[in-house]
Amino acid sequence: MPTDAAPMLDVVDLHAHYGRAHILQGVTFSVRQGEVVALLGRNGAGKSTTMKALIGLVPPSAGSIAFAGRAVAGMEPHAIARLGLGYVPEERRIFTELTVRENLEVGRRGEGWTPARIAELFPSLASMMDRPGGRMSGGEQQMLTIGRTLMGNPRLLLLDEPSEGLAPVIIERMADAIGRLKREGLSILLSEQNLHFARLVSDRALVLEKGAIRWEGPMEALMADDAARAAYLSV
Repeated sequence: MPTDAAPMLDVVDLHAHYGRAHILQGVTFSVRQGEVVALLGRNGAGKSTTMKALIGLVPPSAGSIAFAGRAVAGMEPHAIARLGLGYVPEERRIFTELTVRENLEVGRRGEGWTPARIAELFPSLASMMDRPGGRMSGGEQQMLTIGRTLMGNPRLLLLDEPSEGLAPVIIERMADAIGRLKREGLSILLSEQNLHFARLVSDRALVLEKGAIRWEGPMEALMADDAARAAYLSV
């Protein structure tokens, strides 16, 4: 992983509000090409708000967001997505009446990812291409949601709680897929509460508490820091 190149994503002093509630309070971090970074924290720490601010669903009240060298704070979500920032929401939001193939085609933009390539990444989907999205398990729907976002050929993928509610065997498959995407050079920022899953896939960790980053460093350093985990991640 290159360390001297400019970051794919560079966030500086990001603030965001919901009404009068000051949710993000000066968040600063970066993600480099081919790097997987985990955004960790308890419920309400600001993880999902950070994701939504990056993709333009929550307007930043202060700070800067640069994606691939371009300032994107304040841009519309569709314009940010067209630059190559892919967002997989926690709610999945698949089209339940459309087939797996049709869901994937909805996300197609340009050349690169195809339904066949998505089926290679997630073999479980290979035999489901004609199945309606509403007749899939939660894990299968999560794979489909990621696949649909990949069909837009993103350069950086935002994954909001990708392992939530999934069986351990599906989590392992998801980890394998993220590892493959990383090897292909895709940058990934994932919001997670499952520390085991985050450890499987992440190079670095950012720990949020009350809208501010309280700890950052290599994932393995966090796993060795009992005090930090107890302070910011234990329930």
